[in-house]
Amino acid sequence: MPAIEVGRVCVKIAGREAGEKCVIVEIIDDKFVEVVGTNIKNRRCNIKHLEPVDQTIEIKSGNVEDIKKELQSA
Repeated sequence: MPAIEVGRVCVKIAGREAGEKCVIVEIIDDKFVEVVGTNIKNRRCNIKHLEPVDQTIEIKSGNVEDIKKELQSA
């Protein structure tokens, strides 16, 4: 299973955004990360609700719009 790390692309498997792709932008603690996606607001998410995939994206800036564009092109 791919590691939980900043820049890791994941698929949400629980909640109202289940099935949507997102990117980890910050690791909060051992249970929570901050994610952002094309259809997902910048929010805290439980690691148990994420399914990491083999893809990663380079997060250069903290700009949410740039991260969303990177995710769509990936």
